[in-house]
Amino acid sequence: MLSAESATVVRATLPAVAGALDEITTRFYGAMFRDRPDLLDGMFNRGNQAGGTQRRALAGAIAGFASALLEHPDARPDTLLDRIAHKHAAVGVTEDQYTIVHKYLFGAIAEVLGDAVTPDVAAAWDEVYCLMAGALISREARLYQDAGVEPGRIWRRWTVVGRRAETPDVVSFVLRPADGRPAPRARAGQYVSVRVRMGDGVHQLRQYSLSCDPGGELRRITVKRVAGTGGAPDGEVSALLHDQVREGDELVLSAPFGDVFLDDPADAAAPVVLVSAGIGGTPMVGILARLAALGSPRPVLVLHADRSPAAHALRAETRELVARLPDARAVFWYEGSCPEEADAREGLMSLDGIELPEDATVFLCGPLPFMRGVRAELLRAGVPARRVRYEVFGPDLWLPDTAA
Repeated sequence: MLSAESATVVRATLPAVAGALDEITTRFYGAMFRDRPDLLDGMFNRGNQAGGTQRRALAGAIAGFASALLEHPDARPDTLLDRIAHKHAAVGVTEDQYTIVHKYLFGAIAEVLGDAVTPDVAAAWDEVYCLMAGALISREARLYQDAGVEPGRIWRRWTVVGRRAETPDVVSFVLRPADGRPAPRARAGQYVSVRVRMGDGVHQLRQYSLSCDPGGELRRITVKRVAGTGGAPDGEVSALLHDQVREGDELVLSAPFGDVFLDDPADAAAPVVLVSAGIGGTPMVGILARLAALGSPRPVLVLHADRSPAAHALRAETRELVARLPDARAVFWYEGSCPEEADAREGLMSLDGIELPEDATVFLCGPLPFMRGVRAELLRAGVPARRVRYEVFGPDLWLPDTAA
């Protein structure tokens, strides 16, 4: 709980701090990477840094956490903290790194806000940071314990035992643990980090959803080649995986993490609605595959939007999995006409005319504008916000908006 004295100061200064957070986080990352370039080697994704998404996600998390403390002083924002903790665990964040972040973050705050950072202001925001860091350290320790790994030591080598082109810009890789030991426990819908060494010697990582039933000894990731837009660079990791990784090669994967997954027990009776667009369909296929492996009787509704059937990765597999379930159906949307999918709808996804099962848990994944639009439709249709679970690929720029 934030102390009453600090709450007063944070409430008074939040508008100024929030308004300056973009500049603060820009200076923070610049100074930290200048002094600690080692953190760019296998901890932070250079593409996210270049595109500004990591900076904006950090700013949103700080502002969102501070706002939540003020609005609900007796409770921490668990949804926000859980999502960040899973992201941190998936890249191996350790407790000592919070001290590094504190040093450079508060140095940047002092630089940007200058004389406005009085001792009282510094103490109040230091309390906010300590509360947030303490909660995350505790959550991440539990995640590491549950995963059966030591904090930060999340990596294992896996052998590529299969590679398949799904579409012209999407490839799937089937993997087996290279050390012969059992695969770690994973939940349907979770992701792993892939850590690769780039041509300049720097390690880079990216998270990919498990696109298979995670109940066996094999794992599958389905990777879309990322083309840079709006001045952002092409995806380094996806390009390397597409261009260089073949059957028989080895990849370094993290233990599985992610707070959006099929609940245990997976054979519960509650309906499931899987809503996705583009490569956001990959965790949905993992959930479908798990349900099919269990022979689940749950009502399942699959809703997916894509540019065309040819661009729809894992389309045939999705149809096959739906057919294996006793109470499942799928509706696809494509931007143009598609004679090969006679029952598909043309245009962008709309929930008009879609009968949503009552008391369903909704899983949502795709581009942020798509997810915001669909979530708004779901809320208007009477689906409680607490029953809508979403997954963001990369830094979570939606965090401040998840309280509703």
